[in-house]
Amino acid sequence: MPKPASSAVPLDKLELYEKLVATNPSVERKGATVPYTSLNGHMFSYLSKEGRLALRLPAEEREAFLKKYHARLCQAYGIVQPEYVEVPDSLLSETRELKKYFDCSYRYVGSLKPKPTTKKKKA
Repeated sequence: MPKPASSAVPLDKLELYEKLVATNPSVERKGATVPYTSLNGHMFSYLSKEGRLALRLPAEEREAFLKKYHARLCQAYGIVQPEYVEVPDSLLSETRELKKYFDCSYRYVGSLKPKPTTKKKKA
């Protein structure tokens, strides 16, 4: 049996992420190689190629999350992403508990000014 492509997200993590996204009917999972969610042009969650879930949280919630779960800020390509927390694997499987942070992330980006669209409008 051939190995899955190295760029593929681990299937077990992808299933857990999709289960989490499905808890909010207003959210659509996007992205082929790096699954993510966004609102008004702002990404608020993504699953890295290694299968690590990142959530974008407001400062107060972010600090509480980091302390409660002994988590850390996300790092991608050697750069710390200051608004994103890395969700511990043990919490990824706890959809009900994780949902409140996912919803908080959704509300947070909903409060940000929408990014201008780059898509051209149809005539």
